[in-house]
Parts: sequence; C-alpha cells; structure tokens
Amino acid sequence: MGDPASRASELMKKADKKLSSFGFFGGSKYDDAAEMYERAANQFKLAKAWADAGMAFEKLAQTHLKLDSRLEAASSYVEAAKCYQKTNKADVLRVLHNAVAYYTEAGRLGMAAKQLREVAETMEKQNLKEESTEFYNQAADLFAGEEQTSEANKCRLKVAQFSAEMERYEPAIQIYEDVAHRSMDNNLLKFSAKGYLLNAGICRLCVGDAMELTEALDRYEDIDYTFSGSREGKLLRDLGEAQEQGDTEKFTDAVGDFDSMTRLDQWKTTLLLRAKKRIEGGPHAFGADEPDLT
Repeated sequence: MGDPASRASELMKKADKKLSSFGFFGGSKYDDAAEMYERAANQFKLAKAWADAGMAFEKLAQTHLKLDSRLEAASSYVEAAKCYQKTNKADVLRVLHNAVAYYTEAGRLGMAAKQLREVAETMEKQNLKEESTEFYNQAADLFAGEEQTSEANKCRLKVAQFSAEMERYEPAIQIYEDVAHRSMDNNLLKFSAKGYLLNAGICRLCVGDAMELTEALDRYEDIDYTFSGSREGKLLRDLGEAQEQGDTEKFTDAVGDFDSMTRLDQWKTTLLLRAKKRIEGGPHAFGADEPDLT
C-alpha cells in the first residue's frame, strides 16, 4: 500500500474523482468523499505532511458544507488549523475564522468563543498586540453571552494587559476595576481583587492625575473593604503621594519596599518605570539606560 503520504495522495485523488462524478444520489457521493478526505488527512498527519493534512481537512470541511453539516465543517476547520499551526500561521487564522463563522451559525457560541481565543493566542505569539486585543475582546463578549464568566474575564484581562502596554490606560483601568468588582461576588475569586485593583492603580499612575488616583483609591475601598489596609493599597497611596510631590526618591523607596516582600512582575515594573519617568520630566529623562526602581 506504500507509505502514509502515498496512501493519502491516492485517497485524495479518489475523493476528488468521487465529487466530480455524476449521480442521482448526491448525498451518498458527498458522504463517501468526506470519509476519504478524513482518512487522507489522518494519513498525511502520520507522514507529518502538515500542509497537505491541513488542505485535506479543508476539503473535508467543504464537503461537510455540501451535506449541510455546519458543526462538522467547523470541527474540520479546527483540525486544519492544528495542522497549519506547524507550517503557516496565516492559514491558521484563515481557517479558524471559518470555524468561528460556522459555530456561530449553528448557535454554538461557546465553541466560537474558544476559536476566537485561539486566533487571539496565535496573534499574541506573533507579538501582534493590536490584532490580539481585537480577538480577545470578541471572545470575551461571546463567553459572557454564554455566561462563562471566568473565561470571559480571562480574555478581558488580556485586553487590559495589552491595552496598558500600548499606553491605552483608560480601557485597561475600566477592565481591571470591573473584574475586581465582579470577583468580590465569588468566594473563590475575591482574593484576586486586590491584584486587579493594584493593576488599575498602576495604570492610573501612568496617566499621571494624582487627584483621580486619590478618588479611585476611595472607591477601591468600597469594592474591597480590606484594600486600604493591604500592602497593595499602601503602595498605591505612597506612590500617589510621591507623584503629587514630584518625589522620585519616595517613589523608588515605596516600590522597593513592596518588591522586597512581593516580587513585581515585568508588566508592573514596566508601567511603574513609565510612571516614574512622568515625575522626572518625560520619556527621555533617564537617557539610554532604564533605571532600577528598587
């Protein structure tokens, strides 16, 4: 019978011929072709011929559409995407878009949301933050529509993260504050609220309005009554005061004290550097080398 790739190629030829044949029983023709395309795709996978496997799954999807099987078509496009993931990222996005469209048509919004998230993750890996943010937003909306709050929040937090990185602080602030507020309604999630409020406060520091930050911190205590007495709350108050006073030394000391107990991640460090630069007079205040906040 030959190697898997040869068997797959032969099956593809038979499937193509079956589709082009004339017959009174069209459904049977498409069923037979679909079976052969699926077998061919799996043989190509065995041969690690990923581009060919992706193409076979695409033909399988198109054949399912002839049979008016939207869900099967969507599933086949997802399989094609998995194959293209190993060869061509552009093809991944193209077939996942098709999968989303057919899952949505079939009313499977949760499945559509998962595929949108796949697209967003693919864009994220390519460091395409603008595009990734768009797809995470769409996924979040669909997850929320299916009342999958936890999944929706994960996507929204990605939007907040990338928005802040792109210096779009207002939408990031809104998301972090909203997710913090929602988290307080869940006993398992409420302990994460302080972290989200801290992120929102750091974004506010980057905006540079000390008065707005002070007012926000009062609201944060309404969201989580323990926040003002927490290390996160103290850090933001100290940083807000330092920013208002133009005191970079106080700013640095506050960050260092917090970091000595709870290590700051790269995202927070990057944004805190931006906030400190605002105090010192602009984005070029430090010259070529980034300062050590601690």
